[in-house]
Amino acid sequence: RVSFMNNQKPQKPTLSGQRFKTRKRDEKERFDPTQFQDCIIQGLTETGTDLEAVAKFLDASGAKLDYRRYAETLFDILVAGGMLAPGGTLADDMTRTNVCVFAAQEDLETMQAFAQVFNKLIRRYKYLEKGFEDEVKKLLLFLKGFSESERNKLAMLTGILLANGTLNASILNSLYNENLVKEGVSAAFAVKLFKSWINEKDINAVAVSLRKVNMDNRLMELFPANKQSVEHFSKYFTEAGLKELSEYVRNQQTIGARKELQKELQEQMSRGDPFKDIILYVKEEMKKNNISEQTVVAIIWSSVMSTVEWNKKEELVAEQAIKHLKQYSPLLAAFTTQGQSELTLLLKIQEYCYDNIHFMKAFQKIVVLFYKAEVLSEEPILKWYKDAHLAKGKSVFLEQMKKFVEWLKNAEEESESEGEEGD
Repeated sequence: RVSFMNNQKPQKPTLSGQRFKTRKRDEKERFDPTQFQDCIIQGLTETGTDLEAVAKFLDASGAKLDYRRYAETLFDILVAGGMLAPGGTLADDMTRTNVCVFAAQEDLETMQAFAQVFNKLIRRYKYLEKGFEDEVKKLLLFLKGFSESERNKLAMLTGILLANGTLNASILNSLYNENLVKEGVSAAFAVKLFKSWINEKDINAVAVSLRKVNMDNRLMELFPANKQSVEHFSKYFTEAGLKELSEYVRNQQTIGARKELQKELQEQMSRGDPFKDIILYVKEEMKKNNISEQTVVAIIWSSVMSTVEWNKKEELVAEQAIKHLKQYSPLLAAFTTQGQSELTLLLKIQEYCYDNIHFMKAFQKIVVLFYKAEVLSEEPILKWYKDAHLAKGKSVFLEQMKKFVEWLKNAEEESESEGEEGD
């Protein structure tokens, strides 16, 4: 026992005195929102409406004030002139400033100048990006609490900030709020927003931004369910002076319908559904979605060619293709009732044979098969040969078609002379 006691480590000395444990809630914040608001509003009152001076003041204040903690208050003030209560109202007893978006003039130039203030501030203090995005989402949900003029200014500003990349298009999700949609607030706001966005960029840039956040097919949701049609959307936005947006949505709908049609077609073919059922389905889809025959024949060709595993040997693939296409020629014939549709099919065959090297020598055989099966007729084939062909592999394909084209021309001349004799 004695030896055990001797082996123990000597105790370390401790500091005597009393320790106080501070609770988190007792710690004093550097600023509370009211004090923060007062500091910002006082500074804005001193700068006045000179937005260059406003930007400089905000830049300098970031070093002294806690922007990170009070981002929401800061943006509330810059947009609405003071802290916003839930629903978007400014309390009467609160300090406010007229140096804000809502008190500014309602024109594009003024909103562009305000956009610069936000750009400079967020570039200087990168951590404000997320806070600003959250603020705009909140403001969009508060739209009903603002006057029409305030909504218009916010819409113009948002459009400009979307165009210059300060905001991400995902913020537009807030516009799909049921109450805003039902009362027509979302659609009216979207008109002003898209006008300023397209004014800064163009419809293609807008389309790219929408596509990135999967909103390119959701624009019709700006209207209540009973008005979510291409016709209604198109009429509303065209009358508001946004024809390019109407056309964009119409195209998106057509693209969506085409993809759906191709998917369904491939499923019907793999199930081996009767051609009369497939033809009926396709014709209904054409009518419903306003899809042209040329578009449909291209979809059918692509679906037919994707339902089979092709032989890798060039000498065998032509035989396989003829057998396969002979089977599907009645289906293609049902959608080549116009010369333009026949020409579209010819160009698709040319493109396919060029892109799939094993098919290079099969082009003429496919065309002759379709001629015999009455999918293609003389005139479109002769037009394709003369000047309507693609540049892709043209010398190879024109050479293949030379004898057949000569035969067609002779046959045509003979039938014409026979017709004259008959007269």
